[in-house]
Amino acid sequence: MKFYVAIHRPNDYDHSVQITREVMNDIDRVNDEMVKAGIRVFVGGLRSQTEAKSLHRSSDGTLTTTDGAYLETKEYVDGFWVLEVPTIEEAVEWGKKAAASCRGSVEVRPFH
Repeated sequence: MKFYVAIHRPNDYDHSVQITREVMNDIDRVNDEMVKAGIRVFVGGLRSQTEAKSLHRSSDGTLTTTDGAYLETKEYVDGFWVLEVPTIEEAVEWGKKAAASCRGSVEVRPFH
């Protein structure tokens, strides 16, 4: 099964202050461990939500493009992995490693 493992950050999170060399080294170690285990399908850090464009579809089918994240929330997805492991329990264990290395909260969700 494939699982989405997403890092969530509060809206006031400042990468320039909180992503230190130590944090980057820890993230690199987890990525290397995932590759060595043969479970990492994809990894991607996302740029600021202020750089996002959202497409909103109205009931008549019209699309409107706006600046910023699609949803207004107190947190945002900062990056994610796609992992291929046999069970959600194993995905959660990898999610714990991701949360520890990134010093953030994590969501683990299976793909269909």
